[in-house]
Amino acid sequence: MATTTLPDIRTEGDIKTLVDSFCQHLYNDEVLAPAFNAMARIHWPYHLTSMYQYWSSTLLSGRTDVNSEAIPHNLVLPVTSPHFQRWVNLFYGTVAEHFSGSKAEEAKLKMMSMASRA
Repeated sequence: MATTTLPDIRTEGDIKTLVDSFCQHLYNDEVLAPAFNAMARIHWPYHLTSMYQYWSSTLLSGRTDVNSEAIPHNLVLPVTSPHFQRWVNLFYGTVAEHFSGSKAEEAKLKMMSMASRA
């Protein structure tokens, strides 16, 4: 029985897959969707563009001075809340669903670092 190895995150298309899939999971999550919609009041077209730019700059070009807003400033998910842990787990699951490799692992580390400052 052959196993399929998932690709690593390498292209703009991969970034779009990651971001779109994560947002779709958030949108469909029975716990997080209401929290995001009620608290964040996100303008999705702008937010998606910001997320694509952030993850592309961070993972593909290695920039650390990215000014895009990958996590809306008005989003309040306390680090100790069950919502926060669910959000992080959802991101990790989304990465694992589509990707494997050093950039995929870097994405998980960046998300935890970024989320802890949110």
